[in-house]
Amino acid sequence: MLTIRDADERDWDRIWPFWQRIVSAGETYSWDRDTPKDAARALWMPPGARVFVAVDDSDPETVLASASVKRNYGGPAAHVANAGFMVDPAHTGRGIGRRLAEHVLDAAAKDGYEAMVFNAVVETNPALELWRSLGFAVVGTIPEAFEHPTRGRVALYVMHRGL
Repeated sequence: MLTIRDADERDWDRIWPFWQRIVSAGETYSWDRDTPKDAARALWMPPGARVFVAVDDSDPETVLASASVKRNYGGPAAHVANAGFMVDPAHTGRGIGRRLAEHVLDAAAKDGYEAMVFNAVVETNPALELWRSLGFAVVGTIPEAFEHPTRGRVALYVMHRGL
């Protein structure tokens, strides 16, 4: 069984190892590959964000995945959410990302958001198939905006879905 819950302060130390592994690989996030732990926490858990973790009920101390949701814009556009998702590479291929995404989309709607946007989805990101299957559409393409470590410059997509 998988439990998805709001993260607490203790969870950052459980998220950090896979956050660092994913970002340092340089394949899916446009953050600096050598982002230090404190700066990474400020990116993933900024004030006003709602952060979720997915844990296996048989080992609730191990975080398998995390998502961070916040307003994408302010003022009259504050009803649009932005989210980031990470599944620990040691636990991919088990449907955890889909379960977390479905939970987050539902929670964002209950929190009053009316849409979600992803600002920079790397065109080679394996999660693209998941986002499309959940109703996200590419609404913009920024050609050659991301320096992939093995594929060179690839596009970034802006994706959107109503909630």
